[in-house]
Amino acid sequence: MPLLSIKNLSIEFPGRYETDYAVEGVSFDLEPGEILGLVGESGAGKSTIGNGIVQLLSPPGRVSKGDIYLNDTKISTFTDKEILKVRGSRVGFIFQDPMTSLNPLFTVENQLVETITTNLGAAPKEASRIAVDLLDQVGIPDPEVRIKQFPHQFSGGMRQRVVIAIALAGEPELLIADEPTTALDVSVQDQILSLIRKLCHERKVGCLLVTHDMGVISSVTDRVAVMYMGRLVEIGTTKQVLTQPQHDYTKSLISAVPRANIKIDRFPLVEYIETTEKGLKHIDVSNHWLGEGLRHAHSEALLEINDLNLSFITQDALLAKNRKYLQATRDVSLVIKAGESFGLVGESGSGKSTIARMVAGLQQPDSGSIRFDGVELVNNPDRAAVQQARRQMQMVFQNPYSSLNGRMKVNDIIAEPMRFHKLAPPQDVLQIVGDLLDHVGLGRQMGRRYPHEFSGGQRQRISIARALASRPRLLICDEPTSALDVSVQAQILNLLKDLQDELGLTMLFISHDLPVIRQMCDRVAIMRHGRILETAETETFFEHPQNEYSIELLDLMPRFDRIYENEAVTQPKQ
Repeated sequence: MPLLSIKNLSIEFPGRYETDYAVEGVSFDLEPGEILGLVGESGAGKSTIGNGIVQLLSPPGRVSKGDIYLNDTKISTFTDKEILKVRGSRVGFIFQDPMTSLNPLFTVENQLVETITTNLGAAPKEASRIAVDLLDQVGIPDPEVRIKQFPHQFSGGMRQRVVIAIALAGEPELLIADEPTTALDVSVQDQILSLIRKLCHERKVGCLLVTHDMGVISSVTDRVAVMYMGRLVEIGTTKQVLTQPQHDYTKSLISAVPRANIKIDRFPLVEYIETTEKGLKHIDVSNHWLGEGLRHAHSEALLEINDLNLSFITQDALLAKNRKYLQATRDVSLVIKAGESFGLVGESGSGKSTIARMVAGLQQPDSGSIRFDGVELVNNPDRAAVQQARRQMQMVFQNPYSSLNGRMKVNDIIAEPMRFHKLAPPQDVLQIVGDLLDHVGLGRQMGRRYPHEFSGGQRQRISIARALASRPRLLICDEPTSALDVSVQAQILNLLKDLQDELGLTMLFISHDLPVIRQMCDRVAIMRHGRILETAETETFFEHPQNEYSIELLDLMPRFDRIYENEAVTQPKQ
């Protein structure tokens, strides 16, 4: 008997003038102990199916047709009170964005203990012991200390581990994991996937794994279901779907996955999709505002970091000797040449994003030096020189949903840096904003909309346009594509490559996705526990890593590209 059975499921979102059918006629079974991967583009209906199972659809969404059975119990007709008994105890849910699924007002201990006592009936003291053990299982160091902290004191990857611990706390029969490893590096990803595999095989827990990471699909799932525009277009064993895809969309989707075994000039796009995304609209930057003062790449160092240190207080106290600190960075030194792409790789909490935030001026180091084009940025009394240097450094953040002001129109979001730094005459600002929107492939007519009217990939294009609005020389990209689908990721990465070639940009590229690092970067530095372990040319690193930790990272990397090495593979159209 299947653990989960979905029969002819349709989910709709009625609107004022028309109804949007998010899922149409989907049917599949999930056996106890099986991991079923659900893949497809944004808007394909993957997450909607997961939300529909436990009745978490946002209004006015509703299941309009079909049945959902959990262990032969029809749960699609459950009342709100009845479905509450299913959530947490029988069905665990791992959400994609850990910041929206954790309560910022309560400690991690409060949230874990509440889940454990509610679903398992454990006493508070026993629940606290189980909570610490769960944090240890999902790879959080010093769980006895970290459990007392609030969500904002954790990195993105650490928060995702907390969410997974909460999902496992109720000992569920079914685990719905919606992009569970999006914010995680390869070492932690391997831990989490191993934990999910162990849970499924030992406890016979079924797992519906929603992800856009084909490497994860190839390494952990037993079967794969491919969604396109609300319909199930292909389902089969993982080996069958990845090596002998039958549907044209599946073939095209596989072709867009970044390769880890070789470096290519450009990322193939998912040609099957009828997309409204446009390519880069070329303008002659030498005769445009964007190209004024353009400096072409040369061999001189643009950014120099020396002996950078920063620590955070993890336990405050009146007496300094009783305070406890977390050393985020330890004597970090690196040099980035003008015009190059420099990759920064490491596990969650290794200090990658902390370095980026210190370079961008969002955090101040305890000690050390940051020099941009010869200008010292740390403790420099010449504020005008520092501000001028800061203007030439811009950051593209990981989450396109939280990095844009939802109350401002896109035109105003992009114009804000120009107005603040007085870079263009007021009467020319909107014309330049329109050119920037054209340049990143959105179109100037999009400037009159608000951020919530765009997809994740479109929002990231807006973030890039905003970064370009100050005419930067250094672009700091902190996991810019980790939350995006394979096809959208290919579009954004191609866009960044085009912009770098055209404008002579220097990029500090932070990512836990090693195949992306190989395709995007000229050199790479490996970080762990706040230290730089190895710096090398990218191809040298991938072919001949020197540090033991670097070798371990490459061994843990999901190798989706291995399917191309199989002679039986149906090669997708390039």
